[in-house]
Amino acid sequence: MGVLTNYNLIAVPLFIFMGIMLEKSGLAESLLEIMAMLFGKLNGGLAISVVIVGALLAASTGIVGATVVTMGFISLPTMLKRGYQPELATGVIAASGTLGQIIPPSVVLVLLGSIMNINIGDLFAGALLPGLLLVVAYLIYIVVYTTARPEVAPKIPEKEYREFLNDGFWKKIIGAFVLPMTLILAVLG
Repeated sequence: MGVLTNYNLIAVPLFIFMGIMLEKSGLAESLLEIMAMLFGKLNGGLAISVVIVGALLAASTGIVGATVVTMGFISLPTMLKRGYQPELATGVIAASGTLGQIIPPSVVLVLLGSIMNINIGDLFAGALLPGLLLVVAYLIYIVVYTTARPEVAPKIPEKEYREFLNDGFWKKIIGAFVLPMTLILAVLG
């Protein structure tokens, strides 16, 4: 009867639902496009965007599967079309997908806290810094690797970058970031 009366476990299907809604609404895709343009002047800019959007999706959904599948469908074709090395593209997607295990709110942390009778808020607080450090480590690796080997992750063409800047830049950024950031701040308090 304990599992049936544990209100913390209500979060599990709601996180999964949130991941599905982010994917179906196209918000994750628009967020990735905007981030790709923001970092497009750098070698590996799209890979950097995948890690950052993967971290935001992980924080929004809390589950690995939703993040990996969503990022795979959205970013892999784009990365390959732009000339990214397949090994780098798939590695970045897989690595960013694992962030859902550690970046709060994580379904794994909710289940762990419920099973072990540990305060879930304390688990979230304890996992936030390691999760962010992991994101930073991924970003450093991408920057160093693509600086040493720029041919594996080319920059976005200048013409495409200029078109993006002239086509409602701030409106797109605000529209894509408001919902995920509101959700993350609401959950983390």
